[in-house]
Amino acid sequence: MLAGVAAAIARHFHVDVTIVRIAFAVVTVVGFTGLPFFGWIPVYLAGIPLYLACWLLIPEEGSDHSIAGRFFAARSERSG
Repeated sequence: MLAGVAAAIARHFHVDVTIVRIAFAVVTVVGFTGLPFFGWIPVYLAGIPLYLACWLLIPEEGSDHSIAGRFFAARSERSG
């Protein structure tokens, strides 16, 4: 996986990283096929936007701020 998102989530919830990776894979496949209780309407690539959101919101190891946090902090410094 990219960016260590699965490892960060696994470390936070104290589970094996393989379980988190399998969960992302399942969510992505479900995104292609849809869910039966939604009438098999696909939720198009649900795992990919979820992964990207986590990548932007979870801070890197040893860092206090995420990518999104640094972006917004830099913008607020420039405007204020």
